[in-house]
Amino acid sequence: MSDSAEGGEGGGGTAGAGQDAEADSEPPLRPPPLPEGDGAELGSVSEEAAFPSAKRLKLSEATKGPLQPDMSQKMRDEVKAQTDPLQEEDASPGPGPLQCEEEQTVQGGKAVAALAGGDEECCQNGNTVHESHLEEQESRPEEEHSSNHSADSPSEGQHLGLDFTQSPQMLTGSWTEYSRLPENYLKGCKWAPDGSCILTNSADNVLRVYNLPPEIYSYNWDMLPEMSPVLRMAEGDTVYDYCWYPKMNSLDADTCFLASSSRDNPVHVWDAFYGEVRASFRPYNHLDELTAAHSLCFSPDGTQLYCGFDKTVRVFYTDRPGRDCEERPTVVKKQGQSGIISCFGFSPCMSVYACGSYSRCAGLYSCQDGTLLALLPTRHHGGLTHLLFSPDGNYLYTGGRKDSEILCWDLREPGNVVFSLKRNVSTNQRIYFDLDSSGRYLLSGDTEGVVSVWDTHTVPPDGNEELLQPLLRFRAHWDCTNGISVHPFMPLLATASGQRQFPWPGDSEGDSASDGEGGGDDAASSPGPGLRQDNTLSVWWAGPLSSISEGTEDQSSVVVEAV
Repeated sequence: MSDSAEGGEGGGGTAGAGQDAEADSEPPLRPPPLPEGDGAELGSVSEEAAFPSAKRLKLSEATKGPLQPDMSQKMRDEVKAQTDPLQEEDASPGPGPLQCEEEQTVQGGKAVAALAGGDEECCQNGNTVHESHLEEQESRPEEEHSSNHSADSPSEGQHLGLDFTQSPQMLTGSWTEYSRLPENYLKGCKWAPDGSCILTNSADNVLRVYNLPPEIYSYNWDMLPEMSPVLRMAEGDTVYDYCWYPKMNSLDADTCFLASSSRDNPVHVWDAFYGEVRASFRPYNHLDELTAAHSLCFSPDGTQLYCGFDKTVRVFYTDRPGRDCEERPTVVKKQGQSGIISCFGFSPCMSVYACGSYSRCAGLYSCQDGTLLALLPTRHHGGLTHLLFSPDGNYLYTGGRKDSEILCWDLREPGNVVFSLKRNVSTNQRIYFDLDSSGRYLLSGDTEGVVSVWDTHTVPPDGNEELLQPLLRFRAHWDCTNGISVHPFMPLLATASGQRQFPWPGDSEGDSASDGEGGGDDAASSPGPGLRQDNTLSVWWAGPLSSISEGTEDQSSVVVEAV
């Protein structure tokens, strides 16, 4: 295992493999409770600010697996008329959540457009969906919505889209779960493709699945409990990467699974209903030794599992577990993309996938045979840790470790950076970013716990590269906000926080001889100045607050900066 791999994936918030120090004796801090009152603020930069407390979910209320079919169906019926005017009323549920067949095809990556004529089709089904969505929603009669609404749901006829004119409101979260072990910080969070549950990874090498409290679907938010995981899947070592099966649908148990890769272990496929290993994919190196994948991604149709290695991509077929795979070197005759393949992304409109590597560059490849189509210039200052295609397939967003920029590449002119987005990333930790379903809003956390929201549609049409200013910034956590995920069809956000904390050298002077007695351990494990532990999963409402309650106008999280 190379040092670069451990620094980027296994080290959490480390600055490299050489800094992989342990501070296991450090006690975590639970988020302080909110002051009582409806007007309490949800986040602030000041010391007095706090996060709302919530009741812990009773064990009798927890059920195995992702959202149960009856609740999932209720959610679909309730939100169908609000969030997807393109969906016909008599259409049967498809593999994806509340999307018409055409939109599913584009967003799921089934549509393979020709390179020459793919732009028009992608544009028609990609970015312009947001505008037509709003126009049809405004013209739709209220009677059509009222048939599927519950008594506690918002007023009929409204569009529950993302609203970033104000800061999102924190609904609930999970923090007790991560306080049982010292420094059990999170390493990202991902919504299930059908929006029924959340998947998290943390420093204890356990993957957790959370169902949303049923009160969220009925908009009864007065007594939201703290979330507790319904599944825990323990890996044998540091988890490098994890991903959902893209066709996951809680109404079909056979599709409810996910994949994970950990150090010195094969790739495991986990059952998301029972937490058991369904299958294993065993990659071997040239010495016939088992080697771990540094990154994972299912193909859009779910038939293949792409795994990233040093200068190599291995492709497994999901219906054939074992060691048989297709090897696709990224360096041929000393030409190509070097370094460990650290992240993947698939174009929603073309048969193309992108690979990011720790060599600070990204490459575009053909899905058919892995042929290198284009190698983007090396513009990042650190190894790439995450990348995303825009829904129309025309743009690629890339971000790296210890790199303050997210770059937007125009794939119609490979090598052309349209604009850059600034965020604070001062560690090797993977800091995720995410796009909403329309591709308009891009969200990312940073090392300081602040979430920034950019409106990508404000880019000047001339295409001149420039720094795009955030539309909104708000403090989500006191510690590093490393994970953010936008719900597939509801105005909900999930954020994950935490990082490895290093002891402040001055605090332990003269106490090095203390071994469990006195203040030696406490001093050695205390974080440095300005560092506060906050190992939390949080769920946020990012829709219009005024439509939920008349009394919520004064209740919002403090804005760090709004443009």
